[in-house]
Amino acid sequence: MMSGPLTGRRKRATLLRAGLPCLGPLLALITITSPLHAQTLTSDLFRPARDGFLTPQDSPLRKTSENVSDNPADPTIDGQRQDKPAPSRIGDIPKYGLPAASGAAEAGFDSLNRKRKPPKFYPGQVKPKPSPGLGTPAPPEARAPTNPNARVRIAPPPSITANRQPVAAAMAGVADGQPARKPLPLDTDPFGAVGDYAGSFLIKSAVELRGGYDTNPGRTITPQGSPFWVVAPEFLAVSNWERHALVADLRGSFTGYGNSLSPIVDGGISSAPTDINRPDFTGHIDGRLDVTDFTHITSEVRLRVATDNPGSPNVEAGLAKYPVYATFGSTIGVDQQFNRLDVAAGATFDRTVYQNSVLTDGTIASNADRAFNQYGGVGRVSYDLYPGVKPFVEVEGDSRFHDQQIDNSGYARNSNGGYAKAGTSFEFSRLLTGEIAVGFAERNYADPRLGQLSGLLTSSSLTWTATPLTTAKFYSTTSIDETIVPGVSGVLTHTYTFEVDHDFRRWLTAIGKFTYGTYDYQGDGRFDKTYSLEGDLIYKMTRNFWITGTLRRDILDSNVPLASSASTVVMLGVRLQN
Repeated sequence: MMSGPLTGRRKRATLLRAGLPCLGPLLALITITSPLHAQTLTSDLFRPARDGFLTPQDSPLRKTSENVSDNPADPTIDGQRQDKPAPSRIGDIPKYGLPAASGAAEAGFDSLNRKRKPPKFYPGQVKPKPSPGLGTPAPPEARAPTNPNARVRIAPPPSITANRQPVAAAMAGVADGQPARKPLPLDTDPFGAVGDYAGSFLIKSAVELRGGYDTNPGRTITPQGSPFWVVAPEFLAVSNWERHALVADLRGSFTGYGNSLSPIVDGGISSAPTDINRPDFTGHIDGRLDVTDFTHITSEVRLRVATDNPGSPNVEAGLAKYPVYATFGSTIGVDQQFNRLDVAAGATFDRTVYQNSVLTDGTIASNADRAFNQYGGVGRVSYDLYPGVKPFVEVEGDSRFHDQQIDNSGYARNSNGGYAKAGTSFEFSRLLTGEIAVGFAERNYADPRLGQLSGLLTSSSLTWTATPLTTAKFYSTTSIDETIVPGVSGVLTHTYTFEVDHDFRRWLTAIGKFTYGTYDYQGDGRFDKTYSLEGDLIYKMTRNFWITGTLRRDILDSNVPLASSASTVVMLGVRLQN
């Protein structure tokens, strides 16, 4: 019998017919021992997957329904939502627009006069504010923080969300096409004088009225105290020109005492006048003419009015009042810049005159021998080495010619002299600014009996801003002054001042000052040292009204017997400024 596909089929059919009767009892046993379950119809039945048509229950790829509900009325079966067909619109009347009560008006009621339910806010959530009225610009849109991890502020401060009065776009600087506005400079002194403009000049003026007590106004060995009062006006005018410049700085004071000093002290004539009232004035007017960007013509006119210092040997015994002297002069020069090199030269002229002395007995003594003219010249060369550092060299020479060649003591005091110094001006990030220099000064006199006057020269002006509220200053000056003491060529004077200013508040300032000075009377061996310790307290009530208080201790220590003195000064005053 031949074998083939037909023969195999017959064999499989025979085996199937023989096995079916045996499966009957087995299926009945399975039905009795386990409940029956219907097969879930899902889209996975038609999706080929490994291990059968159904995805295992623990497979992460098995689909889950987003809406699973235990409600039998829910239109979902095992998480699979059954989409219903859309209702037919055939035969319905079309509706246009929005139905009634579908929206609410601004007043809080809809078209059916039903009140709109207010929205609910979470605790701490910002609640919108009602509109303040017509014409108010809409608030800016809130911007989400650029940093997703930034902390979101739940309730901003009231200053941010407060309603502000609208400002014109031109005033706010946001108008279309408007150029950027230049920011105003910071006001470093909120209680300083503002001043007034007169044309192109900024003018500031002030006057101080002070009163106090001085335990030794005459600076004598035997103190005689007296109350006093001071009137001190000030005037400052600064030009505001694009080219050229003009500055006028005038400061003066007058000190009046309530008591007159006794002309006789310890059985002898007092070294101090009986009337110790004295004026003091310092003023100068500076001008600059810009010929080119690198060539400037400079000029100055100055005036100094004062008296000899109390306790000075230049004050004669038996005076009724201090003789007043005046020194006035001018300087004209040229300043030329060559890249970083700056060369300046000028010619100077000064004249000093004295009032006649009035003695206690009514006689008048001439001081014409103390009047003199001074002619000189000064030159300075500086180089801008680094930004903020500018070293320089300065040389000065002058000649003094007295109205009388021979003074009342028989000495010829005409002289020639000058100085040379080298230093630098600097500015380190506005923390340390100023100028410091060291040099040598000398003067030769026409009278051979008067020796050469010479000595070390120091000059400095430093300002250190230690903190925004504390400032330290240091000043030093050197000068060669005239004298009428017989046999003395002149006085070499050095003065050093250290000052600290501290603002406890912007309106409350304390100032501490210490001054040390030396007076070398070359020719007779006299050497005086002065010490001054001063404390000031300033209460700035407004920009125009200050209250000041001062406590000062002055000491004069001399190597000449009966020439030393000490004094304590207390003052309280007000300052009016504009």
